[in-house]
Amino acid sequence: METIKTLPGHLIRRMQQQAVATFTAETQAAGFDLTPVQFAALATLERKPGIEQATLAAAIAYDRVTIGGVVARLEARGLVERSVSKTDRRARNLQLTDRGAALLRTVWPAVRRAQDQMLDNLDAAERTQLIALLTKAIHRDDAS
Repeated sequence: METIKTLPGHLIRRMQQQAVATFTAETQAAGFDLTPVQFAALATLERKPGIEQATLAAAIAYDRVTIGGVVARLEARGLVERSVSKTDRRARNLQLTDRGAALLRTVWPAVRRAQDQMLDNLDAAERTQLIALLTKAIHRDDAS
């Protein structure tokens, strides 16, 4: 008989809850005040400096309206700079500040520890398989 404990949606939601709790605990223990979404935004801006706010939202799978608040908080902390796009006055381009880049460099070890903790009951082969399966499930529409 099927129970809630075997439903993929329920299991994914529980894993997300555990992932956020583990990320938060590990980064706070290391002295950082950073949410997983803020980290994703900073890490993406490091790889793609100068992208528009809407592009950042798409890159980290966040809605365009809510990303504005995330960016505003990062900007208020001096981690990100926003500037008006030269090609579209309605768009905002984003750039890590030196402070943001430094924070990102120093938080990575805590983030890696959190990632390891999230899957600490899986062996290396199981971790690789889980990542592959999650990636495949997330990108199911890309196969067509």
